[in-house]
Amino acid sequence: MQTDTGTQPTQAASPQRKPLKDVRGFWRVLLAVVAPLPMTGMGLGHILSPVDGGSSFEDTVAAYTGHLDQARVTQYLGVPFLILLVPATFAVIWVSRRGAPRLTTAGAILALLGQLAGFPLNQGGDLLAYTTAKNGLDVPTVAALQKHLEEDPLALLGGLLFIIGIVFGLLLLGLALWRSGAAPAWTGIALALGGFTHPFMPGHVASGIGLLVAAVGFAGAGVALLRMSNDDFDRAPGRPA
Repeated sequence: MQTDTGTQPTQAASPQRKPLKDVRGFWRVLLAVVAPLPMTGMGLGHILSPVDGGSSFEDTVAAYTGHLDQARVTQYLGVPFLILLVPATFAVIWVSRRGAPRLTTAGAILALLGQLAGFPLNQGGDLLAYTTAKNGLDVPTVAALQKHLEEDPLALLGGLLFIIGIVFGLLLLGLALWRSGAAPAWTGIALALGGFTHPFMPGHVASGIGLLVAAVGFAGAGVALLRMSNDDFDRAPGRPA
């Protein structure tokens, strides 16, 4: 006769999960590389532009007509600004968020709000002017179209928020980068000054130089990311218990 020993059948061991791939280094280096590109491209585009910013549509078309290749190059140089400024801004935020949390938060809200509102709502006239010059379109007609586009309430709102984001958002983020101690102080000052002074610089060359100064600040955040360990950058990958 068998006796009950009180033991329960052992359950099958749960299968071991495959370890998660640690990609923190990839994101850290990617943000570091991206950080200086938008302002560098836009700064060079301003310097090489055949016309000053703020010129009338008619004057812009006239300048582009005599310098079509140059105008096209400046537009290509602006592409990194349009598609990479948001991740570049996140690079600065990620570097300075621990050492200057409140300043970083305030700067991030203004900068990202301006960028996310300005890019879709503020329709710039450079491409329209280039298309007019290249294809010989009727300048007064297209100028009237551009004027109505610029005066649309949504475009005005987008332009206002974008200026606030560049002038005050990058100013605060530059000060946060400086205060955080995560990058050399002068890189934070460069970011603050480059963003704040850009709209007030006289002429396209001076305006471009201001953007290149801001690019130095973004590059400072990139260098800080490259020097940072993966553990300082973010928590290791893992699943909820």
